[in-house]
Amino acid sequence: MRRCTIALIAPLFAFAGGLPLAAFADAAADKAAVAALDTRYQAAVKANDAATMDAILADDFVLVTGKGKTYGKADLLKAARDKTETYEHQEDTQQTVRVWGDTAVVTALLWIKGANKSDTYDYKLWFSDTYARTPHGWHYVFGQASIRLPKEPE
Repeated sequence: MRRCTIALIAPLFAFAGGLPLAAFADAAADKAAVAALDTRYQAAVKANDAATMDAILADDFVLVTGKGKTYGKADLLKAARDKTETYEHQEDTQQTVRVWGDTAVVTALLWIKGANKSDTYDYKLWFSDTYARTPHGWHYVFGQASIRLPKEPE
């Protein structure tokens, strides 16, 4: 009986053991694709490149800031087209990407330095960007930004 059980179970373990390798390969490719897309998005924001932002943002995109204000895709594209903000820095570090099937979340520390018509600013914040896989590729569907972090002592 024991040989029979092992003979039946062994192929199942071998089959199941092959699945995670394929899943890890796909997850690694998805992580790399989403990481690159989010980096491309940050560069588009810095350059006020509305066309690239439009291609990456989902039509029903929502951003929630650390102060609780919300922005949709149209708001962000209008700001980019109008160049209401000019950026010296719009780069992130400590980027981490997690993938769960057709959903991915990018978390990173963002350094923003720039100006608008009434103010200049230089601060860091944490963000989480959520991407969803669609029939047309990954799209940025939801963003959540922390409040501005306190200045680091010099």
